Amino acid sequence: MSKFEYGTTMKRFAIITGLLSGFLFGVATPFSKLLLNGLNSFQLAGLLYLGAALAMLPYIFRKNNNLKLLFHKGSRAKTLGIIFFGGFLGPVLLLAGLKTANAASVSIWLNMELVATAILGILIFKDTLDRNTWIGVGLTVIAGIVTTLGEGSSGLISALLITAACISWGIDNHLTALTDGASPQSVTFLKGIVAGSVNLLIGCLIANQPITMGNVGPALLVGIFSYGFSIMLYVTSAQNLGATRGQIMFSTAPIWGVVLSYIFYQGSFQWVHVISIVLLALAVIVTYLLSHKHLHTHVAMEHIHYHQHADGHHNHTHEGITIPEGKWHSHFHTHNPLVHEHPHYPDLHHRHSHN
Repeated sequence: MSKFEYGTTMKRFAIITGLLSGFLFGVATPFSKLLLNGLNSFQLAGLLYLGAALAMLPYIFRKNNNLKLLFHKGSRAKTLGIIFFGGFLGPVLLLAGLKTANAASVSIWLNMELVATAILGILIFKDTLDRNTWIGVGLTVIAGIVTTLGEGSSGLISALLITAACISWGIDNHLTALTDGASPQSVTFLKGIVAGSVNLLIGCLIANQPITMGNVGPALLVGIFSYGFSIMLYVTSAQNLGATRGQIMFSTAPIWGVVLSYIFYQGSFQWVHVISIVLLALAVIVTYLLSHKHLHTHVAMEHIHYHQHADGHHNHTHEGITIPEGKWHSHFHTHNPLVHEHPHYPDLHHRHSHN
């Protein structure tokens, strides 16, 4: 398989994982609104993230889970940032905003996370975006503005709260994409167990009455799928496409949130939601029309992620075993310095600057 063919395969793999991540997270919005009838924001955020941790337990119990790599000197600060911004602050702000607006609008406002990710990438994380990616970001901004026009003053308050949540998640996205010393499952488990425990404790302390046990099981179940598997799939996508492009795939989440919100709440039909969904679909399509190719240098590095031995980057051997060239697998491995040219995205191997 040539480098170009591998790049196409890897691109499809990352797109599929990003779309699945968006679908799983999108269905959480209407379910969360239902669960807020019996739980406060902190309690629900805590249970959702504990559900995410539960989903990763089969992997964590394996001997080679590499969880400890998240606490190495070079990863410790990023790990703490992921837990705070992505697992604590973001969910609380989202659930606070969800209380004062309809679930369909909140689902689309969540795409401000893409905008925050793009802007933070340029200003802080030195991400490089091409013309088509910026067009995709712009379409997402317009989709959010169109949706906001359909709400009153309470919608404005919700929009501000959710924008703040999206900024938190934007920081989380870049830190996650840069955390290549551990697997997506390890990142998901750690974020879930720590942020989930802290949120649930706060929620129980400020609650006026004991937690309703009948809501615990459903909240954990939503957390397992809509947070656990969704986060794991997003991390995989972001590590292979870059934080901003991975977020554009994830931005399809509102499509599913809007559909289920209409089914659950039987609200009146709003053309603004249809227009927003069309704009989001265009953003996803436009982003992937442009190929990026030039001569670039890879420095020596060590990390862990899913890969194949067919891309010109992974030519290492496996002691005692033979791995077929086209088989996906994950383990800790070393890259030697390399200079070559092929189409690529800002994945784990392509974070170089462009002069």
